Amino acid sequence: MTESSAAMAPDADTDRPTMPALAKGWRCKCPECGQGKLLHSYLKVNTSCSYCGLNLTHARADDGPAYLTILIVGHIMAPLMHVVYFSWRPEPLVMFSFFTIGCIASSLYLLPRMKGIVIAYQWARRMHGFDKETPAVKGQ
Repeated sequence: MTESSAAMAPDADTDRPTMPALAKGWRCKCPECGQGKLLHSYLKVNTSCSYCGLNLTHARADDGPAYLTILIVGHIMAPLMHVVYFSWRPEPLVMFSFFTIGCIASSLYLLPRMKGIVIAYQWARRMHGFDKETPAVKGQ
């Protein structure tokens, strides 16, 4: 009897742990080495890691980071708006100004970090070409 190909495949959790990769992605660093920059020009993915040479051209974040950012900002700001309104009853223009600036600032802060997390998750789970056979690109 032959073993199934799934049994012969390397365990993805042992050689590429997900949580450390996500932490590196949050810091916008390379998910493999944690040293090189993942992004340039705010949201553009580098072609390769400047430190270890990991090929980052396979990263396909698309709309995922934007959806995650909206989800997080909405779940923080909506209850906060409710609490602020029913506790202090601020003027509508003051409340609008405060929460508009808060939503924009938190979105701008979170968006590159969410993109880093999505790319790091793809690397950790070997998605979109981030497999062992992918050669590293030296230099940029």
